[in-house]
Amino acid sequence: MTITQLKTGKPESERADDDARVRTTVEDVLSDIETRGDAAVRNLSVKFDKYDPPTFRLSASEIEAAMAKVSPRDMDDIRFAQTQIRRFAEAQRASMTDVEIETLPGVVLGHRNIPVQSVGCYVPGGKFPMVASAHMSVLTATVAGVPRIVASAPPVNGAPHPAIVAAMHMGGAHEIYVLGGMQAVGAMALGTETIDPVDMLVGPGNAFVAEAKRQLYGRVGIDLFAGPTETMVIADDSVDAELCATDLLGQAEHGYNSPAILLTTSRKLAEATLTEIDRILKILPTAATAAVSWNDYGEVILCETHDEMLAVANDIASEHVQVMTDRDDWYLENMHSYGALFLGPRTNVANGDKVIGTNHTLPTKKAGRYTGGLWVGKFLKTHSYQRITTDEAAARIGAYGSRLCMLEGFVGHAEQCNIRVRRYGKQNVPYGAAAE
Repeated sequence: MTITQLKTGKPESERADDDARVRTTVEDVLSDIETRGDAAVRNLSVKFDKYDPPTFRLSASEIEAAMAKVSPRDMDDIRFAQTQIRRFAEAQRASMTDVEIETLPGVVLGHRNIPVQSVGCYVPGGKFPMVASAHMSVLTATVAGVPRIVASAPPVNGAPHPAIVAAMHMGGAHEIYVLGGMQAVGAMALGTETIDPVDMLVGPGNAFVAEAKRQLYGRVGIDLFAGPTETMVIADDSVDAELCATDLLGQAEHGYNSPAILLTTSRKLAEATLTEIDRILKILPTAATAAVSWNDYGEVILCETHDEMLAVANDIASEHVQVMTDRDDWYLENMHSYGALFLGPRTNVANGDKVIGTNHTLPTKKAGRYTGGLWVGKFLKTHSYQRITTDEAAARIGAYGSRLCMLEGFVGHAEQCNIRVRRYGKQNVPYGAAAE
């Protein structure tokens, strides 16, 4: 490969140091929540959010009061977004069917798709109140049929954010809390005196939220590791620098550690995009955030061929991959490791984040190598079952089972099979010697 790195970000060693500091902080916080429950959660809320209400759970009247503060236009926009997301989630749910098949005469196997019984949905709200995250988690869980949906978001300016509360309520949340960050995730997963624990955590968040989910995984289920936003633009000379720069900075503004990568076969486009980024950062209202991400985590990688770009893109496995080339469908067919693809210059990540209908909670830090994003199927557990309906089938399967158990030395297992052969077979079979 002939690959040139025109711009690099922080070295991996420094990123690893940042991760280690986050890991230690989260360990201490989760231990405190597990030990002291509500008291720890309240202390953390005061420390990080300066928020100390009588109770963190919103009552029905408080939800109604918050929603009354949302303008009619904003309510209409929320409804429109939820309609798109619901349509796609319902189509996904319809694709997941229960199965039952008779594999041999008298042997019936099947599976059922059963909703997780309780889910905690975290909605980020610190620097930017992520209204859309409520649609993505709460609404999708509702479509999946989850019977208890808990939603939590931090206060904004010392109060519940009206639009987030509206989106949570309209999406189907059964309990709404005004709690942020590690304390929200920890309280929902571990439980406190006033918050019953959930079975699963979902939703994006900053590095601390992502690390808390990682540490809690096993005690509860999680959707995926969805940390700071990542974006990659794959472009050739079929598009211009303004489009590339806008799409890179549009995601870099998420936080101070949001990787944004341009992958291109055009040196002219690469250099023009660097110049255009400098221009936009001088006028972008969120430049104070976006510039830090771009300086520390931005990269520009120049390749000679589309095959090289494909290999690099699959290796990086970015969360958002925007493809603007003369062969977008070729990337769709050949990309295998990513969070979500955005194909063609008419498409953009922001539409996917907010309204188009696909889910914006996506894998980061190379997790796209082994998982996709949040979707209705994440809230469903596929459980198998077996049924034998005839004596002949019980004896036949039992004979095979007995011999295979003895092959591994499991005598007790073999006897489970043998007793069925003896009871349901046409002839008695000695212990440990089952036959068809």
